[in-house]
Amino acid sequence: MTAMPRNLSSDQWISHLFASQAAREGGVIRRKIRDVERFVGREIFLAEMRRRGFPVVENAGQFVIFCNQEPIRRVA
Repeated sequence: MTAMPRNLSSDQWISHLFASQAAREGGVIRRKIRDVERFVGREIFLAEMRRRGFPVVENAGQFVIFCNQEPIRRVA
């Protein structure tokens, strides 16, 4: 995925995020939490994920976004 342009609105940032091939194909993407908070805000971001029905996990300063509505199972 190409670098995020700096002067995007919240809606444009989210659109850019989901323009990646992995997102379009229902895969997994991740973003640094500090970037999400800087570009769009945590609450707006999480509200959009809930609207789309996409599970999100937080770990080590990253949001991991499952771009599908499949269940998540921790196996180890």
